[in-house]
Amino acid sequence: MKPHQKKQPLGSLFKSNFASGLVVFLVALPLCLGIALASGAPPLSGVLAGIVGGIVIGSLSTSHISVSGPAAGLAAIILAAITELGSFELFLCAGLIAGAIQLLLGFIRAGSLAEYIPVSVIEGMLAGIGVIIIMKQIPFALGSSSLADPAALFADIHTGSLLVAGVSMAILIVWDKIPALKNIKALPAALVAVGAGILMNQWFVVSGSSLAIPVGQLVQLPVPDTWREAAAMLTLPNFSGFGNSYVWMTGITIAIVASIETLLCIEAADRLDTRRRITDTNRELRAQGAGNIVSSLIGGLPITSVVVRSSANANAGATHKLSAVIHGVLLLVCVLAIPFILNMIPLSTLAAVLLLVGYKLAKPATLLHFWHKGLYQFIPFAATLAAVVALDLLKGVGIGLAISIIFILQGNMKRAYYLSREELAEADEISLELAEEVSFLNKAAIKKTLKNIRPGSKVTINAERSSYIAGDVLELIEDFANVFAKENDIDVVLKGFKSDYDHEGRDHHSHVRVGHSASI
Repeated sequence: MKPHQKKQPLGSLFKSNFASGLVVFLVALPLCLGIALASGAPPLSGVLAGIVGGIVIGSLSTSHISVSGPAAGLAAIILAAITELGSFELFLCAGLIAGAIQLLLGFIRAGSLAEYIPVSVIEGMLAGIGVIIIMKQIPFALGSSSLADPAALFADIHTGSLLVAGVSMAILIVWDKIPALKNIKALPAALVAVGAGILMNQWFVVSGSSLAIPVGQLVQLPVPDTWREAAAMLTLPNFSGFGNSYVWMTGITIAIVASIETLLCIEAADRLDTRRRITDTNRELRAQGAGNIVSSLIGGLPITSVVVRSSANANAGATHKLSAVIHGVLLLVCVLAIPFILNMIPLSTLAAVLLLVGYKLAKPATLLHFWHKGLYQFIPFAATLAAVVALDLLKGVGIGLAISIIFILQGNMKRAYYLSREELAEADEISLELAEEVSFLNKAAIKKTLKNIRPGSKVTINAERSSYIAGDVLELIEDFANVFAKENDIDVVLKGFKSDYDHEGRDHHSHVRVGHSASI
């Protein structure tokens, strides 16, 4: 029986988690706006996703450290979908589909989904997303109005926007390199960069400088004067989107990617938890599904659990999921109380924040890491990265998985056993050492080797290193020892075979039964 844990009073929990909730709010605000920008969606949609991620998912989740909101990893998918559909309202139907799929995944207990995808493919996917974010944010950083025309990009630069982006980028880089600044929890680098961008542009405006950034290159949130106007700010889905096959494909893609990102983040968040509490991943998928349905119904972006917010939450001393809820409430208050301040933020300063996010996802050190791990790791990583950028995210991940599976099959076939001779046909004594795991995929290679052993030879089959041998392979060895070897005067020595192997979680007494031609 588990020991009863005394519940903390709500007042005590609020007091111990308000500071961390405030810190996460300060980290999340510029990221919510920036990710909406990167997604080609209205700025308010990013903040609404942050509010739902904090209040709805924060309440339903069993993780006390993880914080959910709009994620950079989904920005490329959302941008492509909105561009293809030509309507944000139609895209919201894809968010509803994604949420419903996540609910289903939670109910069928698919919480271990991410563990079946190789790290090289996941990292390649994230690096590809990083490259796309960088490519899409360069025009905003330059203040160019020629977003759809790469040829005219550098011929249409706004100097004020470029200066703001440069200063913001410098602050982001320097802030994290100076421990005294980095340790000021209430002043995240992204918030300082955004503040600097606002002050610079306001100075340009007040001084009448030509560097003043045009209104079209600033954040544009609606400013409600009444509660009726505030309610009218919400964007409802265009339900005719459910009849569009592209909407369904986008919803499935978002569900898969968002679920993988969430499960990976939950694993990281559990490691950051000083109390080492373990999150129920199936309930987390259900919470994310519910959150994505709510967010899509009110005009918010799709949501995942986010590493940046979660690590900020842990570092700020959060002890309870109330911290995530507080961050969501603060985002809501911010949108209702001070939208006019948010509308002073230059898009170029948000672009600087996102350029650094993209760089961290696709930094050269990651590429070198997989290169040093060998071609079996590097090729799936590089192929996934290139395909995500050149094609789309789902195709990129599919290509990476296909290459990984080919390498796994090839590796299994090669590493099933080790022969102690150079030329099988010329050997009188052969030692065949089985690998730690021998699956049915190795049967063909082992069968070919045993078939080619010449009559009158002596063969030792050593299974001392093997923790698992497939029933098909055991049967093959048994037939070889009792039939083929007897007929061809081959002396067989079997070493290290266990009396039973656990196949697929069931205890089978799968041992090799031998006749007089083989010895153990």
